[in-house]
Amino acid sequence: MEKLRRIVEWTKLKIRIQKFEDENLYFHEREVWWVSLGSNIGNEQDGKNDKFERPVLVFRKFGPETFWGLPMSSKEKDNRFNHIIEYNGEKSTVLLTQLRLLSRKRLIRKLRRISKNDFKAIRDKIKSYL
Repeated sequence: MEKLRRIVEWTKLKIRIQKFEDENLYFHEREVWWVSLGSNIGNEQDGKNDKFERPVLVFRKFGPETFWGLPMSSKEKDNRFNHIIEYNGEKSTVLLTQLRLLSRKRLIRKLRRISKNDFKAIRDKIKSYL
């Protein structure tokens, strides 16, 4: 029942997000943003809190409106399907198998930019899957 309630809450927020327009919102590859991911199905990564948000790495930009994003987790998952990065002494995991196309309308706020070395390692792992 809790999952159904969260889906209803997400649907209401999604309507507000769809109406939102911010012409001055710019994003770039290698940046980590808080993103409204929503309440998803099965093992897809959900957002948390009232904005259904989660940190997401901008992996590939496709113009000013869309990008491939890689959700992140604070839980360390060290295996071939994930990549651990460290920032200010804290580790987080980039969930490589959760790559998905996202709209810039989902962006909430920018957190940081990851290093070129980490980004290259992530890109190489993604390429190996393809």
